[in-house]
Amino acid sequence: MSKTTLKVNNNGSLKVTGDFEIVDKEGNVYDLAGRDVISLCRCGLSQNKPFCDGAHRNHFEHEAVAFALPPKK
Repeated sequence: MSKTTLKVNNNGSLKVTGDFEIVDKEGNVYDLAGRDVISLCRCGLSQNKPFCDGAHRNHFEHEAVAFALPPKK
């Protein structure tokens, strides 16, 4: 099984690579047709949610910078 990685792209999508499945709120699995790389929408503009269709171009800005979360209480 390959490691799953989520990459937060600047001004764009979340790129998911590896061995994963995506389910809706009812637990139904999306048919990803064997893909091991997909992009998820972060901007809310995609016509194919939860997947990215590129609608964010020139409409969404976010500089992705990793930081540490505070400890859980």
